[in-house]
Amino acid sequence: MLLHSSRRALDSRRCPALRCGAAKPGTANLPQLSLHTPAGDLSIAEEDGAIVSIEWGWGSRQEETRLLRRARAQLHAYFDGTLRAFDLPLAPAGTPYQQRVWQALRAIPYGETRSYIDIARVAGGSARSVGQANGRNPIPIIIPCHRVLAASHIGGYSGGEGLATKRVLLALEASPTPLHSAAA
Repeated sequence: MLLHSSRRALDSRRCPALRCGAAKPGTANLPQLSLHTPAGDLSIAEEDGAIVSIEWGWGSRQEETRLLRRARAQLHAYFDGTLRAFDLPLAPAGTPYQQRVWQALRAIPYGETRSYIDIARVAGGSARSVGQANGRNPIPIIIPCHRVLAASHIGGYSGGEGLATKRVLLALEASPTPLHSAAA
């Protein structure tokens, strides 16, 4: 496995509290379910029948709901290389501009990438404002901010192990072989 959850202590010092698996304000009391993935441990939260966040790290309270089990199964299938499009109700909290950016991200097909400028042409704003909206994406992977690249390099990534996590996700989508099978 490329990433390990044992690096959580380092992550908490290196990453902003709202981006690396720490509970976001208002999500601590929501139903939450965690899973192990090649990109690190993830915790999914729901509210009012919709997924509202995916955070890096293992949640302190686990509560299985029908929707969270479905989301966990779809994330496992994604990491197994057998799911290319998520089919889940989503309700990310954000500004109207962030919502437009996140909708543009969801339109990027599996295995493809777009530049920050490409997304700005669809959602409005600038490459910088698209990058800021990406950094505030509360449902990474399902809203695929990892598929957005800078014009001349890979760009940034605020989740998990940063760029290493972005590279894992891009490699998974570029490979015809499931990521976990490649090491076997």
